[in-house]
Amino acid sequence: MYLYHYFDKTIGPFVSLSDLPIDEAKSILDVIKVTKPNSQGAQRHDKYVEYRRNCENIIRSEFAKKGGVINRTSPHYMVIEHSPWLSTWFENSSFIKIPIEEFDIKTISFTYGDSMPTFSPTINDGKEYRKKLYTYDEILKIIEKYGLPQDWNDDGKYGAERYIEAHVWSDETINRYFS
Repeated sequence: MYLYHYFDKTIGPFVSLSDLPIDEAKSILDVIKVTKPNSQGAQRHDKYVEYRRNCENIIRSEFAKKGGVINRTSPHYMVIEHSPWLSTWFENSSFIKIPIEEFDIKTISFTYGDSMPTFSPTINDGKEYRKKLYTYDEILKIIEKYGLPQDWNDDGKYGAERYIEAHVWSDETINRYFS
């Protein structure tokens, strides 16, 4: 199994608005809307940064309850296996894939689908993986039951889940690859 990280080649990998103060993150998002209008980031609504921070608070809290090891305030975002849809998010798209064996799995949490819709108060479709965070062993059971979302829902026709999001709560492996 590989974890993939998609990014804009002109910016580089593992650069996150969540690592910045809110005002600075909002300013950068405003610049992206003007300079990269065809990117997914340019489509973000005005409250995106606040919603993202709230979602990260939820997943951090849920992961702590499960005994996860958290060494960062916000996670590095990756996905399980290749997502054709995510590969279209950036004007100068690229990706990095790292074998999951390179990570301490106690530092990774997962959502079946993107964490924002997974924990959105407006999505109440009754799916068993909605509003849930998983450990590595738990997500393997969900994959066994439902498969990879990008295999059955890459176009989003059947709901918000298009990939499995991985939240890496440590810099250790990332720094080995990109320091």
